[in-house]
Amino acid sequence: MIRFILSIIIILALIGGAVQFIATDESWSLVMNKEVALSSVQNGAIAIYEFIEVLISDADKIKGVDLTTTK
Repeated sequence: MIRFILSIIIILALIGGAVQFIATDESWSLVMNKEVALSSVQNGAIAIYEFIEVLISDADKIKGVDLTTTK
């Protein structure tokens, strides 16, 4: 569960542009901008929360579902 949550945080930070690849003639490096990472993770978490909230509110609109199986 912890790995899943950390994976989501890392993916949100990467999508938000928090990690930059810098290459010179001598070396390669990955630079992480902490402010951008925090901002992208917060924005992503808010977007996911709002999406789940919409799904839950739409689920309340369903009047009745009959789940029966026949053989």
